[in-house]
Amino acid sequence: MPRGSFDAIVEKHKANKYTKQFGYWQHAVAMIYAQLSGASSLRELQAGFNGHAAHHYHLGACAIKKSTLADANSRRKDAVFIDVVQLLMQKASRSVRQQTKEWLCLLDSTPIMLKGREFDRWTDESKTHRTQGLKLHVLYDTQTEVPTWQSITAPNVNDVSKAWDVPLQKGVTYVFDKGYCDDGWWREIDLAGAQFVTRFKNNAGIGIEEELPIAEADKGIVISDQLVRFKHRRTRGQRKSYYERTLRRITIVREDKATPLVLATNDLTRSAKEIAQNYKERWGIELFFKWIKQHLKIKSFYGRTENAVRIQLLTALIGYLLVALHKQTHQIKATLWECLCLLRATLFQRKELDEHRERKRRQREQKMNQYQIGLFA
Repeated sequence: MPRGSFDAIVEKHKANKYTKQFGYWQHAVAMIYAQLSGASSLRELQAGFNGHAAHHYHLGACAIKKSTLADANSRRKDAVFIDVVQLLMQKASRSVRQQTKEWLCLLDSTPIMLKGREFDRWTDESKTHRTQGLKLHVLYDTQTEVPTWQSITAPNVNDVSKAWDVPLQKGVTYVFDKGYCDDGWWREIDLAGAQFVTRFKNNAGIGIEEELPIAEADKGIVISDQLVRFKHRRTRGQRKSYYERTLRRITIVREDKATPLVLATNDLTRSAKEIAQNYKERWGIELFFKWIKQHLKIKSFYGRTENAVRIQLLTALIGYLLVALHKQTHQIKATLWECLCLLRATLFQRKELDEHRERKRRQREQKMNQYQIGLFA
């Protein structure tokens, strides 16, 4: 995590104005340590981090107090952590993005359940019949396997209303479920020069313009491939239908269900099978949510205020991105979970120092071998 860029973010928000000795860098280091080490409580975090006092200087940190960290989590705004997440997302995607033309991004959200003592004070008003707590919205890049955009909201915020905040880029294919069914937003994607793959709602009013031929090899998978348009310029609620261009409706066989899958896309060039495969890739973001919930600290929380929860969620994303960057930078073939396990085992071990010691050992061995050759020559 580049210290200069981090300090620039802190300066932009004037965030260190009243922080005294426990600045934002120290705060971030402590919370990232908590995520990577898997500390179960602030007490364990304090004991574990302070047990490595010899390494604090090299991190630009010092010993932490449980009460100081709890107070910082509760009171400090999350704007600095949001910008750090954005910085690392850009850093992680930039290196791989130049190596491929295909760009597939998955959009979805996941609930963060927060119920019980202290949580109910601020989560009760915004709860839905399914969720009480917060909701994490993510745009996930399948090539780099990292998020490229995130937002944390109350659970009663509609997914499609947050979709309008997603930065759209030309040439990207966005994949999302029918919870993001908004023809106005689809139009924005189309105008940005991007493609989308999603599902039609069951009651979508559309008219068929043309039946497209299905390749012989795809007939066991693709039921139909049609060019369609929305029938009505206005919906029953008198809301204007903004998407007036031609769409494709592709009906796909589902192996696990009797009902077929009806896809909607503005991509008129790729084969129906390729588009169906793109939609199947949506499973990747579900695996991402499952991964961070299993391997990082976002199920139990160090604080019960909204601010503390938000900071912990953001530092979980920072931790994930740092592990992903480590894997990319060192071209490690192991899985992300194996990388995290290795980091946990060697969290305060200085790799450069170990390499220096190994190099010196090899040099001594070479000199010793040369002396031995000279003795017996």
